[in-house]
Amino acid sequence: MTLETSLSSGPTLRSSRSSGLIDTRSHRALRDSELLALSWLAPLLLVVAWELAAHLGWIRPQVLPAPSTVVATAWKLLANGTLFEHLGYSMLRAAIGFAIGGSIGFALGILVGFSRLAEALLDRSIQMIRAIPFLALLPLVIVWFGVDEAGKIFLVSLAVMFPIYINTVLGIRQIDLKLLELAKVTGLSLRGRITKIILPGALPSILTGVRYALAVAWLALVIAETIATTKGIGFLAMDAREFLQTNVIVLTIVIYAAIGVLADSAARALERRLLAWHPNYAKGERR
Repeated sequence: MTLETSLSSGPTLRSSRSSGLIDTRSHRALRDSELLALSWLAPLLLVVAWELAAHLGWIRPQVLPAPSTVVATAWKLLANGTLFEHLGYSMLRAAIGFAIGGSIGFALGILVGFSRLAEALLDRSIQMIRAIPFLALLPLVIVWFGVDEAGKIFLVSLAVMFPIYINTVLGIRQIDLKLLELAKVTGLSLRGRITKIILPGALPSILTGVRYALAVAWLALVIAETIATTKGIGFLAMDAREFLQTNVIVLTIVIYAAIGVLADSAARALERRLLAWHPNYAKGERR
């Protein structure tokens, strides 16, 4: 093979390799889209089966109303503004509680993660509080805060704090010690080690804690809104229970589920954005 032939075949070879890479990526994208569609197939079939069973009389409306009835109820509550009002109160409580609890959990996690002394002083007490059931705290919360908003926000904050705290500590402790030794040898300052190695390395674990905390926040809110209140999705469910309005109860459950899915999707998007440098979170390679 002459030099000219080699030179002329080089670009062709590179072009074919590039084309193959593009094809591989397109096939991967196609598989991802198919998996996404498949993930919604089971819920869709469940709703169809539920609707069919309700129309055939296999399920009594007093036990479980048809999805079409739940949708009609949602439309009615949206039209008169009731649903937006209750949802707004619940979202506000969840947001404030998440901000407070998340900040405290992150700060304590950083402190305990970096200091064995702080771990000895704080960790056991935090774990003891974490083990207390929420329902056992309700009487004490009412004594402390009454039935105002502060008690509800306190319960949400407390629930959110623990997953973020635990995952922050875990992420910091899992940093490869060889990287820290290398940074020390190369003369990287303490601030540089924290901002360039420790926190980025701990970020996947911290964001996992955020995802879990988002789910726990709504669970805590359901309990918190059982305290004497007249606003919120939890109140809407409790009020519907008193009047045996199963359609409203099912609607509140669907709302909680939808908010949970949307919150988790937002957390996943945040992961992809903040961890774009991480090979396990690269675009097109997500699990």
